[in-house]
Amino acid sequence: MGCLRSEDFTVKETKKTIVAAVLPVQEHWLPQSNLDLILPPIDVGVFFCYENPNLSFHSLVSTLKKSLAQCLVSYYPFAGEVVESPVGEPEVLCNNRGVEFTEAYAEVELRRLNLYNPDESVEGKLVPKKKRGIVLAAQATELRCGGVVVAITFDHRVADAYSANMFLVSWAEMARAEAVSARPSFRRSVIAPRRPPRYDVRMDDLYVPISAVTPSGASEHTLVSRMYYVAAESLAQLQASASSGESKRTKLESFSAFLWKMVARSSCQDGCTDNKLLTKMGIVVDGRTRLIGDDASSYFGNVLSIPYAEHGVNTVSSQPLPWIADQVHRCIKSGVTKEHFMDLVDWVEAHRPEASLAKIYCAGSSDGPAIVVSSGQRFPVGKMDFGWGRPRVGSYHFPWGGDAGYVMPMPNPAGNGDWIVYMHLRKRQLEVIEKEAGQVFKPLTNEYLDSLAAAAAPPTV
Repeated sequence: MGCLRSEDFTVKETKKTIVAAVLPVQEHWLPQSNLDLILPPIDVGVFFCYENPNLSFHSLVSTLKKSLAQCLVSYYPFAGEVVESPVGEPEVLCNNRGVEFTEAYAEVELRRLNLYNPDESVEGKLVPKKKRGIVLAAQATELRCGGVVVAITFDHRVADAYSANMFLVSWAEMARAEAVSARPSFRRSVIAPRRPPRYDVRMDDLYVPISAVTPSGASEHTLVSRMYYVAAESLAQLQASASSGESKRTKLESFSAFLWKMVARSSCQDGCTDNKLLTKMGIVVDGRTRLIGDDASSYFGNVLSIPYAEHGVNTVSSQPLPWIADQVHRCIKSGVTKEHFMDLVDWVEAHRPEASLAKIYCAGSSDGPAIVVSSGQRFPVGKMDFGWGRPRVGSYHFPWGGDAGYVMPMPNPAGNGDWIVYMHLRKRQLEVIEKEAGQVFKPLTNEYLDSLAAAAAPPTV
């Protein structure tokens, strides 16, 4: 098989197989909802690192494949492929084509993985590259030390993080031969447009038909990925600093406000005074509970929107944290209503079949720095036990290719209140964050992960 090289270690692919649903699936089409149709063709990676499972790699892979085949019976779109409909829109052909499963060996020890720089240690090595059309790819990588990395890559047009999390938990439950805690629902009728469609004109500020997007060519600002951890104590301090009077802000609001301030400061390092330079903060909001009703917890698909706030970089860099947190709060509040999501569904309906995108994704940084924060607090890293214990660390890996930066904070496996934070930002922004907020954003190191493992270990007698 192929051999992938990097500066630090080599990954050798040893075997590729196709894992299909263990029961036959009647071939059919699964249409995309209007909220699926606003996603570009981008892939999302997820990986979990395990220390020395108490079984051979062959047995481990056998368990993963067998339980995956069982899981695909319920999550059958993941075994299909994305094709183009007669009008040019993406649809999922549920034909049980299967998941491409890669087995690999990495000449590196788990404790030597530089997770702080996932562009070097994860990208193209431990997270599989997915072929065009396939919905899901999986990879299991044996490490020199006996550790294992389990990873998937999926098509974002088919599933959001909530849906992927459901699938991952079900896969782990089946691997442990336990009852599955959730069954997915694919009832697209719960996200139907109104007749006739109607929407608030402010939707035109958040989303744009792809024909209106001006190609920017190669960006002069290359985005890079980094991973940090933020201690529970730092999150509590940020929350206290961002709250004022009776306006107590959430940890996510406080975190996002502080991050936005740092990003704005990165554009003011040269003492700029032109407040025409703008900065945007987008927050990914989930509309399940507002829009869907009884099927909310089981609905499989995309139910996301990205409202954003916009101010001058000098304003955001100079205002106190409670003021910035207020702007973040208002941004979130504007997007978590049923009316917002109904307007978005109808806006997409009015523009079909032309593809559309979130404006902050495709042109967010056209007039200044822009970032999008997506809460990964539902990331089920503590539940990802396939039968050999929970992972040492797990994370989404999402260099999304958008014009704006992307940040996802997630819980750590120890569940002690610390956050693992994946960042995909401009190099200059990361430099300022590390210089001015290094006491908050600390590089994800093996020493930190060792401390979590030691704290979680049972006391010796």
